[in-house]
Amino acid sequence: MTQRKLHLGAILTGVGTTQHEWLHPEIPGDASIDIDWYKQQARAAEAAKFDFVFIVDSPYITPESAPHFLNRLEPLTLLSALAGATERIGLVATLTTSYTEPFNVARQFASLDQISHGRAGWNVVTTGLEGAAGNFGREQHIDHGERYRRAHEHVAVVQGLWDSYEDDAFPRDKANKRFLTASKQHRLDHQGEFFSVTGPLNISRSPQGQPVIFQAGISESGRGLAAQIAEGIFAGVDNFEDAVEYYADIKRRTAEAGRNPDHVLLFPGIDPIIADTDEQAQAIERERKGELDLHKALVQLGRPFSYHDFSQYDLDAPFPQLGDLGSNGYRGHAERIKRVAADQNLTLRQAALRFGQPYSNFVGSPLTVANEIERWFREGAVDGFNIHLGAPSDFTRFTNEVLPILRERGLFRSEYEARTLRGHLGLEVPQNRHASSPQHTNDGSFVI
Repeated sequence: MTQRKLHLGAILTGVGTTQHEWLHPEIPGDASIDIDWYKQQARAAEAAKFDFVFIVDSPYITPESAPHFLNRLEPLTLLSALAGATERIGLVATLTTSYTEPFNVARQFASLDQISHGRAGWNVVTTGLEGAAGNFGREQHIDHGERYRRAHEHVAVVQGLWDSYEDDAFPRDKANKRFLTASKQHRLDHQGEFFSVTGPLNISRSPQGQPVIFQAGISESGRGLAAQIAEGIFAGVDNFEDAVEYYADIKRRTAEAGRNPDHVLLFPGIDPIIADTDEQAQAIERERKGELDLHKALVQLGRPFSYHDFSQYDLDAPFPQLGDLGSNGYRGHAERIKRVAADQNLTLRQAALRFGQPYSNFVGSPLTVANEIERWFREGAVDGFNIHLGAPSDFTRFTNEVLPILRERGLFRSEYEARTLRGHLGLEVPQNRHASSPQHTNDGSFVI
């Protein structure tokens, strides 16, 4: 049997999704709209043989949103540019199902998949920020439960459209003047609760068949959707014990849904802090916490609650009772904050400092961080990690000092073995629903 391998993604966030990251001297103030900056970071991740780069997104901001949210490139446009600047690394973008139409989404991601020769991935989100409704002609945000039903149907429609053409639909036979075999083009004719889509889509499948589907929900609805549709999951977990529980739960739900649990990979996002010694890394962590602006931490804390104003409460009183606030926003994140605050008897000040910046379980020397990554991987907590790529020197320390240890232990690749994102992740090429052959392989060739 082939040894199970660790998978790694790199989160590209320009000036940063926290309130203070943009102040780092290595990060240009316009990094979030500088395509050359993104190209440099994507090439660095590709040189390190990462599986993919990941672009986060959301459709609503306030004046106090984190710097990267305030001024950033649209993800699919950005990744199309990165496709031409890279050769092998996967390209994953967030796009909401709540405020998009399936035909447009199918066409956009299929185009990225063709441009990149089979390296595209879609992070399916339902949008947690209630203010987004006003940007799309709605007075109120779509209800949480309805958003997830809509997401399930949305993805089904998109995947159906991606199968509009069988893999050999285009003979391109100039001698006989036959460009298309019409019987191998298929309408969708979908009629559902939320969408009516005729099809077919006007673009063929890529070398990987369909873009890889990612998802990030941790609420009950999110977990249910992940088990039904996801091939990769960007799980938000705080600690090893929670990660083990989430991993086991998702694998169980996936099996119950009739899917192969090995074909659903979990990638929690992490922000490692690496120094020569554990003590030095811990000192860096303390320094970062000490530099945190409390007002901005309160803003960051309020984001999962649709930017609830926490400044109205006593900072040193127990974390406020919020009732069902957050239930129609980022429900899973809001519930986690409430739970942790209650379990640990946190004051509002403590909660703001705890959740107002990325929390890292990976702090220490390169050996310490590598050991912890291996522990999570081997002991049933993860299939890989989504590494936050902040200051270039921090990422360089990870790639130059932590990755060699993981490679020496046989946990991570030294070279790419495939050309598609599915190939990197060890995922099967989905068979076109309209045909039994021919099919793509993960290196982009056909088999009969």
